[in-house]
Amino acid sequence: MIFVTGGAGFIGSNFVLDWLANGGEPVVNLDKLTYAGNLNNLLSLRQDTRHIFIKGDIGDTTLVTKLLATHGPRAILHFAAESHVDRSIHGPGEFIKTNVNGTFSLLEAARAYYAELSETERAGFRFLHVSTDEVYGSLGPADAPFTEQTAYAPNNPYSASKAASDHLVRAYHHTYGLPTLTTNCSNNYGPYHFPEKLIPLVITNALAGKALPIYGDGKNVRDWLYVGDHCAAIRRVLQDGRPGETYNIGGWNEKTNLDVVHTLCDILDKLAPGKAGSYRDQITFVTDRPGHDRRYAIDAGKIERELGWKPAETFETGIQKTVQWYLDHQDWVCDVQSGEYLKWVEKNYAQREGRGE
Repeated sequence: MIFVTGGAGFIGSNFVLDWLANGGEPVVNLDKLTYAGNLNNLLSLRQDTRHIFIKGDIGDTTLVTKLLATHGPRAILHFAAESHVDRSIHGPGEFIKTNVNGTFSLLEAARAYYAELSETERAGFRFLHVSTDEVYGSLGPADAPFTEQTAYAPNNPYSASKAASDHLVRAYHHTYGLPTLTTNCSNNYGPYHFPEKLIPLVITNALAGKALPIYGDGKNVRDWLYVGDHCAAIRRVLQDGRPGETYNIGGWNEKTNLDVVHTLCDILDKLAPGKAGSYRDQITFVTDRPGHDRRYAIDAGKIERELGWKPAETFETGIQKTVQWYLDHQDWVCDVQSGEYLKWVEKNYAQREGRGE
């Protein structure tokens, strides 16, 4: 049995689906089901007795303690997090509550649980914390990619809250001996991605005939990682990662935001052509967000050297699969484009001045 937090979110749900599809042991899945947590992501598991879903908060120590005692997991995989930079700028309090306080509560419950395990059970137990490359700050055009030794320099409330959670996880290993593992990943993309992030936002807006908003000059660079590759990397770290270690997970795919949007438009022009012209005609540049990091890039050499993992997808193959998934799952898109999501879009973009490409 493994215990997963945030398993109805984008990366978490992909991991749960991937884990069970690959014959993994049963999963206890704890998710608060905020705006980005979606049980529709897990519909294929409705009749699967290996998947036990509980709606709840990682900050509810009583609940988490009870679940750990009841199910006796051999590992905790911590995906649950508030993860959108723009939302953190508008409302940082929720990010501190979930990413910092929530992680602290989960670590405390894990520490108490671990203390009661037998010596054999302790030897096999792991607490795997899923984090982000954004904790490292911003790179210049000629800077070497982030390694596990790069100093932390978070530049927005989201990345600061994740940096704090990383430090807590590290401290619980060094102070209490909790066998922790931390992964810092680059930008994920793929199925079930909530359409506030760049790639799903562009796909859904393009098909709806809406503007494709790009911050600033569109030259901010990100390293793109297909979510299926990320799930495979996490499995490897859980299996053979050394307790107390950090592993950077990247796709070796640096792209500017504008390049990504152009690629998406070109694929959509072929797979779902509009009534007139190219989807590129819908591109609109909008006022940049505060503290927008210029470049992220991950050096994923350590995980390849030590654990033999490297991404199976190139950006070209992964993005093709992603666009096709969204075209094939328009019902899922329609279901999530309501309520809180629409409120966020109005709040974030209504005040931004747009201009054509």
